[in-house]
Amino acid sequence: MKGSDRGCADPISSVSDIHCVGNMSATVGVILGQVGTPDAPTPRAVKQYLSRFLSDRRVIDYPPWLWQPLLRGLILPLRSRRSARLYQRIWTPQGSPLLVESEKQRQRLQDTLGAGYRVALGMAYAGPSFEQAIDNLLADGITEVIVVPMFPQYSSATTASVYDAAFAAATDRAGAARRFVPALWCVPPYYEDPGYVGALVKRIEDASAAGPPPDHIVLSFHGLPERYVTAGDPYRQHCDRTVAALAMALRWQPSDYTVAFQSRFGPEKWLGPGTADVLTGLHARGIRRPLVVAPGFTTDCLETLDELGNEGRVEFASGGGDAAAYRLCPCLNDQPEWIDALSRLITAVGC
Repeated sequence: MKGSDRGCADPISSVSDIHCVGNMSATVGVILGQVGTPDAPTPRAVKQYLSRFLSDRRVIDYPPWLWQPLLRGLILPLRSRRSARLYQRIWTPQGSPLLVESEKQRQRLQDTLGAGYRVALGMAYAGPSFEQAIDNLLADGITEVIVVPMFPQYSSATTASVYDAAFAAATDRAGAARRFVPALWCVPPYYEDPGYVGALVKRIEDASAAGPPPDHIVLSFHGLPERYVTAGDPYRQHCDRTVAALAMALRWQPSDYTVAFQSRFGPEKWLGPGTADVLTGLHARGIRRPLVVAPGFTTDCLETLDELGNEGRVEFASGGGDAAAYRLCPCLNDQPEWIDALSRLITAVGC
């Protein structure tokens, strides 16, 4: 059942008034789940992160006997250095943008939910770990935990990886079985939840009003190999449903926007069209002031700030566009409308 279809029987006047998990009055834990981020913008730290990320068979499902020698002998040495340079372009004095923005989300969500909830961060591959989050929640006497994948559209490579990390951390500690395992609940995919869509609409309207009106919208989702979808991953369908909800809310005509997929990796066929190809071709289509939106990213990160913000601008200009007219819409981050939508998704769990 979609998050937008779930709710308590009685209206909630304030999200801090009640929670429905187990219908208990005890404090409930909440973990905001992200894939992760390197600890530093250095080749070594990026290599550690990518090694864990690209070794997950939910992300790259080639047989280990084939994939691991290629990963460790060729991909990691080359990609770690290049990715470190990209991270250096967006790194902040406070650290990784993903971690900084995730912490803002966590704090604002904690303030919104109130004392009945304890909100933590959990990252699957690097950064604050799910194990640390579970340890801290258990130490506070919390017995029920809600896991919130920060990905509106389900994909095995993102949502399911968060599920895996959360359940592994809840059941095991440093390789040993935990004697007490908290009850885990998961917020389901919320790709057309009214709160999420409404927050995106507000973000797009604000970004559009911040300068000359855009003459086209590019909706860029993270890419996925086509065969993952053929094998049953509903990601493309979820992306399409998000786009349909946005188009209806903003009264877009089909000519007003283009859907694209970024971050392709490897030689096989991925969902298309590719974002880089779309951006390069915009000027030839008569588009002069594009606004690029990343609906599948709820938190700004390397893929939004650098891949879309920096590289995307270069790609638009390489096709003849004016780089100064290119604009990137910020992710939802800690926008109040998004935090309110998150809080309602959380308080609906278990009702």
